[in-house]
Amino acid sequence: MTIPLTKAARHAKIKELLSRHAVRSQPDLARLLSESGVEVTQATLSRDLDELGAMKLRADDGSLIYAMPGEGGGRIPLARTGTGETPGARLRRVAEELLVSAEASANLVIVRTPPGAAQFLASAIDHADWHSILGTVAGDDTILVISRDPAGGADVAAALLKLTERRSAGS
Repeated sequence: MTIPLTKAARHAKIKELLSRHAVRSQPDLARLLSESGVEVTQATLSRDLDELGAMKLRADDGSLIYAMPGEGGGRIPLARTGTGETPGARLRRVAEELLVSAEASANLVIVRTPPGAAQFLASAIDHADWHSILGTVAGDDTILVISRDPAGGADVAAALLKLTERRSAGS
């Protein structure tokens, strides 16, 4: 049975499926949607993924899978990701792949990533639920990380860099 969905409902279903499954291609996602009773054309699915800001990132096994950037609002700590890893392990893996640099000033940290990756790394930072981090704001290749401690930016930058065993630009 096919369920007629509004665009918002279809987008929510796509987000749910991407969070639960390692989706490697649009045909894989179309199959999962179909199994859920949602029929969609390839053109609509492609447009939906673009509108949602979905991106392809490298999975643990080296394959490329679709992933969603983080969303604003209250943070719900994730006990485990779809791959079974803890949020801290996910942050380490994502930081190893995407963190280019981190520099601090007072309670602010500017984190650089490759183009298009900032929202994904920011989401991993947010979901790791570090008490020392108040929150993040992500652009295309830059993340603003805000430390709770008015002078804690340097500690946060050092902790992020330590995830990748890198040193700050000034070290």
